[in-house]
Amino acid sequence: MDKIEGSVLGGMAMNALSLTLTRSAIKMQHSQSWNIDKVNSVHDLLICLTGKGEYEIGGEIIQMVPGQAMLIEANCRFRGRTLSTELYTGVAQHFKLDVFGRMDLIGQMQLKRSVMLPRWDMLGPLVSHYRETVPLSSTTFAQHHLFMVLLIEFIEAAFIGWKRQQAVPVNNPDALSLSVMVAASQIAADPLNDETVDRVLSSVPYNLDYFRREFSRQVGLTPQKYQEFKRMERAMGLLASGRSVKQAAEFVGYHDSYYFSRMFKRYIGVSPAGYKAAEKRHRDGSFPRGEEDGLVVYPILQPKIEA
Repeated sequence: MDKIEGSVLGGMAMNALSLTLTRSAIKMQHSQSWNIDKVNSVHDLLICLTGKGEYEIGGEIIQMVPGQAMLIEANCRFRGRTLSTELYTGVAQHFKLDVFGRMDLIGQMQLKRSVMLPRWDMLGPLVSHYRETVPLSSTTFAQHHLFMVLLIEFIEAAFIGWKRQQAVPVNNPDALSLSVMVAASQIAADPLNDETVDRVLSSVPYNLDYFRREFSRQVGLTPQKYQEFKRMERAMGLLASGRSVKQAAEFVGYHDSYYFSRMFKRYIGVSPAGYKAAEKRHRDGSFPRGEEDGLVVYPILQPKIEA
């Protein structure tokens, strides 16, 4: 859940997303005689654990094998059958993922229909646990959060790009906020590319001056400064892993270590050397007075950073 750098949802505000499980998960356990032909009114994420299944969706044939996940979008007709003598098992979860409780986020993305989930050695036992602990009817807090982990893994693996957003009236605050979050996510996913901001802004369906002002109001930084901040986040990870200040600076695109240090302190509130020292103290189990809980709160995203 802490996967932020370079992630598809890296620029999404937590309180903007709303995941709803519309029913308890289906514990797939299909014999050779199983077949289905139906339409669901909500999205459906399928993950195969054993056996082999085949689906036809919009003329496309998808074969499911262990470790493979597939998204069936809402209102999409599909046919399915078992291909193996072994039981075809897994989970199927009906869900909605909305922005501000009103706009379908999945519908804003271009996604591969099916993918092999990465890190299956870790996710496989989690999917099995999710399947075995699913309640008979209602949905639970634990089920909700376990599924969010699985859904994020699928989105990260299946993501192709954001659909081009259509121009909408400027008095539609939800659509505008979605555009801001999509732009922030695109910048967060590729902060080391000098052309990222220009590329992202070129696809925005709003007047650019107006959009920059709204981006600054909602995110707290201009698009360019937000990219710099995301570079500093990358640098934080490098410094914490033992890289030198010079190495971290060069990796995130700064050839002048002194200038990098100034920028790092500007955004993070402490020098790179000071950050490395604090991280080392924490790894060694030593905390300054007042920080015995191990939490150091850096003034990330300071409120006043001029464009």
